[in-house]
Amino acid sequence: MEISEVVDYLRNYNGKPVRLMEVCGSHTHAIAKHGIRDLLSPNIELLSGPGCPVCVTPTAYIDRLIELCLEPNTTVATFGDLLRVPGSKESLNEVKGRGGSVAMVYSPMDVLGLAKEHPENNYVFAAVGFETTAPVYTLLLDQAQAMGLKNIRILTALKTMPGAISFLCDNGAAIDGFIAPGHVSAVTGADYFNELAAKYQIPFAVAGFGDRELILAIYGLVKMIENNENVVKNYYTSVVDQGQNDIIVSQINKYFRPADVVWRGMGSIPGSGLLLKEEYSTYDAGSDGLDEDNKKNKACKCGEILMGRAKPHDCPLFGKVCTPMSPEGACMVSEEGSCFNAYLVRR
Repeated sequence: MEISEVVDYLRNYNGKPVRLMEVCGSHTHAIAKHGIRDLLSPNIELLSGPGCPVCVTPTAYIDRLIELCLEPNTTVATFGDLLRVPGSKESLNEVKGRGGSVAMVYSPMDVLGLAKEHPENNYVFAAVGFETTAPVYTLLLDQAQAMGLKNIRILTALKTMPGAISFLCDNGAAIDGFIAPGHVSAVTGADYFNELAAKYQIPFAVAGFGDRELILAIYGLVKMIENNENVVKNYYTSVVDQGQNDIIVSQINKYFRPADVVWRGMGSIPGSGLLLKEEYSTYDAGSDGLDEDNKKNKACKCGEILMGRAKPHDCPLFGKVCTPMSPEGACMVSEEGSCFNAYLVRR
């Protein structure tokens, strides 16, 4: 079937209304960038789920980073997005303005040079992400040990997808199909989602990030729903295999163990995170037990938006007091956030 025929089918689809959720922040950004929603029938609704790592990081994690950057001889190193995420009272950017030691880096490996050059100072890297980024932090720890660096630690907010998807399905999320994350699947393989598809009788389509790839995955999901096929299909075969990448998974398992962790707006989800194993606890900056989720602005609907219960425009703060330049919630901070992308499209 030609792509023009696929687009024509999706545009004119007149079957039962379907709600599809992407659980990858890069998909959220790509859908907005390519104007995918404008190509779809009103009977096909796309929702952005908990797939942006910055967006699902709870305020307690930001508060812990702030505590650390205010400790003597301690610097928090992080990517740029996390600097603007509100904690319960302030952001890292704000605390930096009053003396907190915060360094923006472009790679976790940048910390190695800093730690070697300044052995008198401790460096804490904000290790945020999903199955895709966890391997990078294991390489950081490999290198730190090989170089004999004792002044590097990580504060983890690492999460795994199945737990969040199970939480959504167990808590009444009215989702008819999931666009499975392409980056995560490149590590875990497409079969990673088989158990979820069977348990909840819901289809998954592993998708790439181009307009054509997303359109084909959406088409595949709609057809699976029509045919009552509750399976996982891989529409990103150029990158994603059916099985996991054993080398990368082995590296993750070397350093990390499954753990209960908090997702913004959803609370603690059993077994949905990764914490350092006991034998590597000297590299941990206090990641366990960050179980609170106190929002800076109680009117923020980030949690509801991440669960598909609300859309960005449903939030009373959206586009008013909450904008990319002055975010009140994490969904407006990152370019992978649903509110950030909805704001750009609106304008």
